[in-house]
Amino acid sequence: MEVKKKVPVNTITRDVKYLAAPTGNIYETVVLLYKRANQIALAEKKELAKKLEDFRSDRDTMDEVFENREQIEISKYYEKLPKPDLIAITEFEDGELYYRKAGQDAE
Repeated sequence: MEVKKKVPVNTITRDVKYLAAPTGNIYETVVLLYKRANQIALAEKKELAKKLEDFRSDRDTMDEVFENREQIEISKYYEKLPKPDLIAITEFEDGELYYRKAGQDAE
């Protein structure tokens, strides 16, 4: 997963009132951000598993650990990516997140 915009890698203190403003309710905002962060995390996990599948061998056992330099580099790259919740918050603050309530008609 490639992050195209500037997302902070550390947690930033945010004003709760500012985050709650678009939805009108902090709890709705938290649920919205949770669901988006979960989507991002699942996409990253799927992408990482697909890349690491190339290195999988049927002969590997617990006793026989084979270190592959490329595999280590791929894992390090994914460890350095911003956390999914920070990406979700950044998308929400930038207005890139589409959401609607279940009972609402599409505008």
